[in-house]
Amino acid sequence: MGVGFDVPEATALLARTPTTVRALLAGLPDAWVRNGYGAGTWSPFEVLGHLIHAEKTDWIPRAEIILGHGESRAFDPFDRAGHERDIRGKTLEDLLGEFDRWRGESLRRLAAFGDLRGRLDMPGLHPALGRVTLRNLLATWVVHDLNHVAQMCKGMAFLYRGEVGAWERYLSILAPPAPR
Repeated sequence: MGVGFDVPEATALLARTPTTVRALLAGLPDAWVRNGYGAGTWSPFEVLGHLIHAEKTDWIPRAEIILGHGESRAFDPFDRAGHERDIRGKTLEDLLGEFDRWRGESLRRLAAFGDLRGRLDMPGLHPALGRVTLRNLLATWVVHDLNHVAQMCKGMAFLYRGEVGAWERYLSILAPPAPR
């Protein structure tokens, strides 16, 4: 039931994520920002660090590889824990500012590619997933944002998990994390 990928629509959503995250997290006590929802899960603070790390090393660098090399050069592997060193010693306000700056830069670089409609099906090579297209990469960027905003909300919701009583069964956000 998808509507089909559209670069201007995707860009509009991507541009909103830093503002959305800031509205959700800025000014909250650490308990809300640094709470995960179970063993091995990330807090909203860590998720924000992950989003920044992805801005630096994932979306636009991989788009550049597709546009410049196609399948002849595989993407560099993404370090899923790379954010851990990036967030050390930083405040929430530091990370919110960094995310805003990095996302702005990513969107400027995306716009510099020009009209991508005729190039969305260009192939690239993911080191674990194999053949992907520019369309797949850019659509994943949007869904990745939405996934992690939801993850932030889940970590925050778990603060009150023990307080909602019998309503817990109606609140899907409070479902325990799936085993890995």
